[in-house]
Amino acid sequence: MSVFQDILPIFKKRELLLLESYKESEGVYTFLFEKDKDLTWKAGQHGLFNITHKSIKNSTRPFTLASAPKENVVKITIGISDDPSDFKKAMLELKQGMKVRMSGPVGSFYLKDNSPSILIAGGIGITPFRSILKQIKEEGNGNEKSIHLLYMESKKSYIYKDELDEMANNISISVTYLDSRDDLHQEIDKLSTLYKNNGKYFVAGPKSMVDSISIYLKNHNIPKRNIKKDVFFGY
Repeated sequence: MSVFQDILPIFKKRELLLLESYKESEGVYTFLFEKDKDLTWKAGQHGLFNITHKSIKNSTRPFTLASAPKENVVKITIGISDDPSDFKKAMLELKQGMKVRMSGPVGSFYLKDNSPSILIAGGIGITPFRSILKQIKEEGNGNEKSIHLLYMESKKSYIYKDELDEMANNISISVTYLDSRDDLHQEIDKLSTLYKNNGKYFVAGPKSMVDSISIYLKNHNIPKRNIKKDVFFGY
C-alpha cells in the first residue's frame, strides 16, 4: 500500500509561480516557487517539473524538493553547466512571476522509522538530505533519531553548508564533509561497524557515485533492503 501511496501523487499536476532564483555556487542554481496551501510531501521526495513558457523537447525533468514540507516554499537546486540542456536553458530564462508545472511529489526516498540513518551525498545529491534534516529540525523530534550525513564534494563547494552546520547542533545529527572517495569509505566503515545491520543507508548523487557506493555497501555485508538510492542524471 505504501508503494502505491508514494506514486499516486504523480497524477496531481499544479502550476508553481517562481518567487526568485539565484546562484548557489559555480554551476549550481536554486529556484524558489510559491507553495500552495494544500501541497505537501515527505521530506526526500521529488517532483516532475515541466517547462511551459516555451516548446522544447524533453520538457519534463525530475528534481528533488530541497525544501522541507513545513517550509512555505518549494525549493529546488540544480546543477547547470556551461553547455546546458534545452531544459536547463529554459530554467535559467525563468523570471519572477513565471510558472512551471509540477507533478507529484513522489518517491520512496525518505526516512520511515527511527533506525540509525546514514545519509550519503555526492555533490548535488545533498538536496534530499537538506529537506530531510530541515524537516527533523522543524518538527523538533531529532533527539529520537541517530542521523549521520556524509557529504562528499571533490571541489569542496559544499552548498547549504551554513544551514547544515546549524542543523548539526542537534545532538543526534552529525555532518561530515569529505572530498575523496577513500575518506568516504573510511567513514562508512566506521558507521557500518557501529550499527551493523541496524543502520539504513540513503545514497544520493550522480549515477556513477550511487552505483559505486551501493556496491561498496553490499560488499561490506550491508543488506540490499537497508540501502535506498536516489540517482541524479545529467550531471
